[in-house]
Amino acid sequence: MIARLRRNVLRWTRVLPVLAVVLLALVWGRSLPVVVVVLVSLFLAGSVLAAVHHAEVIAHRVGEPFGSLVLAVAVTIIEVALIVTLMADGGDKSASLARDTVFAAVMITCNGIVGLCLLVGALKSGVAHFNAEGTAAELATVATLAGLSLVLPTFTTTTPGPWFSTPQLIFAAIAALVLYGIFVTTQTVRHRDYFLPVTAAGEVIDTEDHLDPPSRKVALTSLGLLALALIAVVGLAKAVSPTIESGVAAAGLPASVVGIVIALLVLLPETIAAVRAAYRDRVQTSLNLGLGSAMASIGLTIPAVAVASIWLAGPLYLGLGATHMVLLALTVVAGTLTVIPGRATPLQGGVHLTLLAAYIVLSVSP
Repeated sequence: MIARLRRNVLRWTRVLPVLAVVLLALVWGRSLPVVVVVLVSLFLAGSVLAAVHHAEVIAHRVGEPFGSLVLAVAVTIIEVALIVTLMADGGDKSASLARDTVFAAVMITCNGIVGLCLLVGALKSGVAHFNAEGTAAELATVATLAGLSLVLPTFTTTTPGPWFSTPQLIFAAIAALVLYGIFVTTQTVRHRDYFLPVTAAGEVIDTEDHLDPPSRKVALTSLGLLALALIAVVGLAKAVSPTIESGVAAAGLPASVVGIVIALLVLLPETIAAVRAAYRDRVQTSLNLGLGSAMASIGLTIPAVAVASIWLAGPLYLGLGATHMVLLALTVVAGTLTVIPGRATPLQGGVHLTLLAAYIVLSVSP
């Protein structure tokens, strides 16, 4: 019975990403009726589940922290491509699109994913344990990238408004790439043990001995299907965005709420994978996914939009407003105090989830 169920899961997770990409090609750029929107939403949800499955197959093959890195980078690269594509369409909204999307990703990952996983891990085991050295390095990198890319533009004086001058933008892009590259090297080569799950006694868990790792062929197949599933997730989310925009406008909500909804959909595969890892007492893996996604979002988006700004007309707004800077500062402070002990209770999870709720409320009612 279990073997048959496993075969059925393998079958639909292989077929659905391909069908979802075909559906995406059929609906891209079209005005969709309600029935088609429902169908697209069902395929979107299925693509999310398929992406999580294939990400876990890859993670089991390559081990941690490589598995978390694969999913985080894959999602971010496709997200960056979507941002640049939307910016190329032009319009007043494109000037702040990169900033709004990156900040939404930072708040969702650093407070939503991190908070939810700490809460799940702590409720299951009493106390959630993780590696303070590795998590502190991740948080410090996220805070530095966010400060350089999203806070400084508000205070520079070479150009009026919340954007960088050309030399400043070039520096920010290079700094983001270099810092992200150094972090990846630290995470995967020099200090890999800092980013591995730990037991309650602080011992590093370097192996998963309850299942044999998949073969190279299976892992490569999952890698290709993961890419298809993530393309489908981002593309189908974009396809249903006009319906979301209409609903947001009908409800009288700010246009920025659309960006939050899309970001939530795009980050859903990582969220599910992170929560499942936390439930298995692998909280460090969850934190690698959350903070790694925030880092990749900034470290890859800023260089991409810097290059895109060469041919894009109009300013590129990067600086945050006062309200968002306060929320970012609270996130960094709360994250620092959470990381220092190397363990967390449900309270820390609740703190981060409250900050995410504050961000959503203030976006709906600024």
